[in-house]
Amino acid sequence: MNASVMMTESEAPRMVTTSVVHCRGVTKDFGQGGARVQVLRGIDLDLPCGEMSLLVGPSGCGKTTLISIIAGLLEVTTGEVSVLGTNLTKISASKKVEFRGRNIGFVFQQYNLLPALTSAENAAIPLLIARVPRRKAVEKAREMLDRVGLADKADALPATLSGGQQQRVAIARALIHEPRLLVCDEPTAALDAHSGQTVMELIRKVAVRDDRGVIVVTHDSRVYRFGDRIITMSDGRIDGIEQTRPGERGV
Repeated sequence: MNASVMMTESEAPRMVTTSVVHCRGVTKDFGQGGARVQVLRGIDLDLPCGEMSLLVGPSGCGKTTLISIIAGLLEVTTGEVSVLGTNLTKISASKKVEFRGRNIGFVFQQYNLLPALTSAENAAIPLLIARVPRRKAVEKAREMLDRVGLADKADALPATLSGGQQQRVAIARALIHEPRLLVCDEPTAALDAHSGQTVMELIRKVAVRDDRGVIVVTHDSRVYRFGDRIITMSDGRIDGIEQTRPGERGV
């Protein structure tokens, strides 16, 4: 491609990269004056595509704040954050919402399923918000539920599902729009050991690909073996990054 080709305004913040996340000098303060609290204290972080990264550390060290900034849910105080080559600190709020809807999926400790909707309808919500026709959205949701091992629960209501099954529905919902970055905040915290292992195996199999990445906040040391790297935080800083042996990647 000719490097001199003019870029549109919406394309200008983008850059060619093999990183799913690139942070430089990121700080985040809450409050003002004497009540100001600095939660992040200069984060430098690069996460390559094709890996699952685990973010660990004590409660209150800034893990959730960091992934909220990476996901475009919070603004930085200072520094820069690029996700999939798009500099989130240089695009408008509306562009950020659009980018997030196209590229980022979320899995949380609370499943946040709507009790009156079936599994398929819950999983279809991101497509329905994107104005995909209902029939097509639910059909794709059924396909995604099949991929996460819940084909026989597509018409079930959340109240009839186990915790592990509800989390699988939440994963299907997070992945249905084929995001290139999956952000998970304590996805196994409410699950027993077996269900937690199953969920992590599923995330690894379905979401980790060469052009995508996954970042998981966790306190559960039992799932460390699923990560390609373990990032340890304390007091708003990154203390260290351990590159672990990659497991079998999803296909």
